[in-house]
Amino acid sequence: MTYCVGLLLNAGLVLLSDTRTNAGLDNISTYRKMFTFEEPGERVIIMMTAGNLSVTQTTLARLTEEIADPDATHETSIMKADNMLDVATMVGEMLSRVTAETKVRMDRMNQSASASMIVAGQRKGGRMRLFLIYPEGNFIEATEDTPYLQIGEHKYGKPILDRVISADTPLVDARKAVLLSMDSTLRSNLSVGMPLDMAVIETDALRITEHRRIEANDEEFAAMSAAWSQALRDAFIQIR
Repeated sequence: MTYCVGLLLNAGLVLLSDTRTNAGLDNISTYRKMFTFEEPGERVIIMMTAGNLSVTQTTLARLTEEIADPDATHETSIMKADNMLDVATMVGEMLSRVTAETKVRMDRMNQSASASMIVAGQRKGGRMRLFLIYPEGNFIEATEDTPYLQIGEHKYGKPILDRVISADTPLVDARKAVLLSMDSTLRSNLSVGMPLDMAVIETDALRITEHRRIEANDEEFAAMSAAWSQALRDAFIQIR
């Protein structure tokens, strides 16, 4: 299981993912679930993944091969696509293809394999966009009314986003919101775990403006978590 969240704001994009992958309580590993692609000044793309690790790794490997292909075109490479909608379409088609191929093999063992992805970014001359790609390859897009998307174990981190996030939320508050959303998930589900990867893309920057890994011993994150817990306890006591 995993938890990834992306915010699409007037000020930019904020994305956060965990890194825990488990196949049972005694088989827990750390795998990066956030992947970045950028040509500064031209385009920037970030993908986050949830679900079957084989499906997501194969999908990303094939997309990366298309980028490296010297004969790549705007129809085959996400780094040459005309716009972010075309990027989402390419990713969806590849994810659907890999899912179908994997399903044939997994069905023989009475097992299932599916995955979903968040795709975010901006191309020069276009607006920032945020998509959730389903296993079948279809997708939905974040809007001003619903400016965030989640994949994985999302239910624990959703309430704070519903209460505090709007398209006008400044980036400094958005960073805090996604971290507290993750903190709620970490506390309630052991299948989601540290370290975390966070990225910020400011509107029209056409590059990643902040990218950091938050380790389990990160003092800033621990202090934020403790302050949030205390604030909730204080608010609970004060309610009559």
